[in-house]
Amino acid sequence: MGAFFQEIIVWYMDHVTYWAITLMMAIESTFIPLPSEIVIPPAAYKAANGDLNIFLVILSGTLGALLGALFNYYLAKILGNKLLMQFARTRVAHLLMVNPATIEKSKSYFEKHGKISTLIGRLVPGIRHLISIPAGLANMNIKDFVLFTVIGSLSWNIILASMGYFFYTQKELLNKYFSHISVGLLVLGLGYVSYLIYKGVKNKKAKAAKS
Repeated sequence: MGAFFQEIIVWYMDHVTYWAITLMMAIESTFIPLPSEIVIPPAAYKAANGDLNIFLVILSGTLGALLGALFNYYLAKILGNKLLMQFARTRVAHLLMVNPATIEKSKSYFEKHGKISTLIGRLVPGIRHLISIPAGLANMNIKDFVLFTVIGSLSWNIILASMGYFFYTQKELLNKYFSHISVGLLVLGLGYVSYLIYKGVKNKKAKAAKS
């Protein structure tokens, strides 16, 4: 799988067009674990060099994310929870980094935050590409689903495009403060992991108290 994704990335880097951006982001929004971080920033680099338009890069990425999200939405709606969980237990699903636990995680997130989770879920790692599944299982209103998905995807793509555009056009500044940026990202990552651990322990205690 690693070699397969590497070939896809190499192809994409040689063919960064609006259609390629749409395709890659559509894939990213399905079960396939293709990070949007390797799709939008390189396209923003192309835009910084005048090869692409930064606004069309963002729009293409958002369109692709919506198409992939709609695929997950209707797949979940058609299959239902039982068949979907059976698929999550297969070897193919595990190769795609999907398992019953990840499905349940996205369902819990949806149940906790309601339909607005299809917006904020697009900004959460590990939830972003699966949040459309519980929306489909819950038969969420399609107009609301499209609206929230577009807003969430657009916001995330603006963040990625802005970072890519800034970093690739400010190479001297990036090199100068690279160590500071690395430490900052490490702190953010550790903070996020600590938050997840805290939430997990808190939920476990809450369940134990109820029982």
